[in-house]
Amino acid sequence: MTSSADASPTTAALEAQLLQIARDAARASARVLLGYYGNATGVRTKSTDTDLVSEADVNAELAIRALLAERRPGDAILGEEGGETSATGESGIRWIVDPLDGTVNYLFQYPQWSVSIAAADAGGTVAGIVWDPIRQEEFAATRSGQPTLNGAPLIPSAQDDLGQVLISTGFAYDARLRARQAEIVSGLITRVRDIRRGGSAALDLCWAAAGRTDAYYERGINAWDYAAGALICERAGLAVRDLPADHELPFGLVVAPPALIDHLHALVIG
Repeated sequence: MTSSADASPTTAALEAQLLQIARDAARASARVLLGYYGNATGVRTKSTDTDLVSEADVNAELAIRALLAERRPGDAILGEEGGETSATGESGIRWIVDPLDGTVNYLFQYPQWSVSIAAADAGGTVAGIVWDPIRQEEFAATRSGQPTLNGAPLIPSAQDDLGQVLISTGFAYDARLRARQAEIVSGLITRVRDIRRGGSAALDLCWAAAGRTDAYYERGINAWDYAAGALICERAGLAVRDLPADHELPFGLVVAPPALIDHLHALVIG
């Protein structure tokens, strides 16, 4: 999904610049979100009656877009709430932003939600930040750099025994898809140590990169959910593999230590 080739000095400088802008954009979003926290307004549904969006989501994305317009005015932007804005320049950079990953958690004040900001080019993700405002934890990576948690190196699991794996996942909002996902979970639960469902795909990915879980898989995720987190996992040394869409299930990802990826992929592909 991303290139891990060593960067030239010029490329490394660009990666560092994009990472800092992603950091600033994530903080701008979080300031808006924390201002609404516990008192969210303008809540409405999107794809289903359980898929929620609030005024906080929308205004947080506006804060991100304003910062990017000032700092990188020629770049394209893809955001969960505002859709795609075409590039006006020739930078080749596209920002993929989720101002609030885990909206239901946020609205219920369940502390597993985050802001995800990634910059990508034709070769994949260049830089990414996942910011957890509640824990004050920043997960970060660039295409050629070391992945970090608040500046310290991330060390993922090296588990090679599927029966000992703690795995995280998530579920779609559509009831029909949930039923199919439940079948997959029921076949997996007896094969692994345990399964967790957090609610923020971006944080689930980062927690795998940090060794807080051993592996992760999920269907029905979008680019803004995983662009930053997948880069962080890859740079930490985890294997990241697609779960292609089929006639029953939407696109997804599976992430695991390299020794387990083939086995786990076969179990969750559906």
